[in-house]
Amino acid sequence: MATATKKKASSTKQRLQPLGDRVVVRRDELEEKTSGGIFLPETAKNKPSRGVVVSVGSGRLLDDGSRSPLQVKEGDKVVFSMYAGSDTFTVGDDEVILLREDDILAVIEG
Repeated sequence: MATATKKKASSTKQRLQPLGDRVVVRRDELEEKTSGGIFLPETAKNKPSRGVVVSVGSGRLLDDGSRSPLQVKEGDKVVFSMYAGSDTFTVGDDEVILLREDDILAVIEG
C-alpha cells in the first residue's frame, strides 16, 4: 500500500518587494500593559504608528522617465500617520504594512 508523504516546508525566506514609491514597514510591538500595570485586551490597544523599514521600492517615476530616490532606506526607524497603509500582510513570521513614502512623517535617528 502506498503512503502519502508531506512536502517539507520551504526554508527560503519570503520577501515583499514594493514597487515605485512604496515602502514595507514592520510595526513596533504593541504594549501589553499600561505604565500603571493594567493589562490591555487586544481590542483596546491602539496600533503603533512607529516601525522599521523592511524594504523600499525603486522610487517615484518622474515626468522625464527617471526615478526619484526614496528618502528612507532599509533598517530606518520611522513614524508614520496612524491611518496610513490600509494593507497589512503576513510575510514569513512578520506582519508588515505597505505604505507610500508620503505617509512616513519622520525618521527616528539615534
